[in-house]
Amino acid sequence: MARKNPGGRKTAMPPEGASGGRHVVRIIGGEWRGRKIRFPPVDGIRPTPDRVRETLFNWLQSATAGSRCLDLYAGSGALGLEALSRGAREVVFVDLDAAVTRHLQERLREFGCDRGQVVRMPAERYLEQPAVPFDVVFLDPPYASGLAGESFRRIVEAGWIAPDGCAYLETAASAGPPVLPPGWTLFRSKRAGEVGYHLARRTPAGEP
Repeated sequence: MARKNPGGRKTAMPPEGASGGRHVVRIIGGEWRGRKIRFPPVDGIRPTPDRVRETLFNWLQSATAGSRCLDLYAGSGALGLEALSRGAREVVFVDLDAAVTRHLQERLREFGCDRGQVVRMPAERYLEQPAVPFDVVFLDPPYASGLAGESFRRIVEAGWIAPDGCAYLETAASAGPPVLPPGWTLFRSKRAGEVGYHLARRTPAGEP
């Protein structure tokens, strides 16, 4: 999930029993359906809305089960945790903020899940490592950063997506559809309020 400040602030989790309010997100489907996730009050964390996540995972359909996923700019972790709930084989969560990564590790322990890996690191540095391809990449950087297109280009050029994989990009609706690298096309694209959300895949053979 994106935030206004890519680094975020190292803000502690609220005490147990504190009112969740806007710092709570709900798992929509799968094994953990209905479970609520409290996430730290780090400035700018903006979980993908329920109806957007529901649409996204309807687009993905059976592609989620057994997949290896990357949740870049993880924030609340709602996308990656939703994927795990729906049977993803592995999800790697990447975020720079200490409170965020601690929260994600705590949620994985709480859910008794050993299929998630949490990496505290700038997204750009993570992508400089030797690529191990993912089936699904969730890419939701800060809206104001303009990083969606640039990060996706790096991901594609470095080979982070499997040949039959796909990528989800979330941007400000006002920005319009993202510009994709050559060989990629928008398979699905919608907007909901201020959110533009898009599923990209490689252009099928024979298409321009």
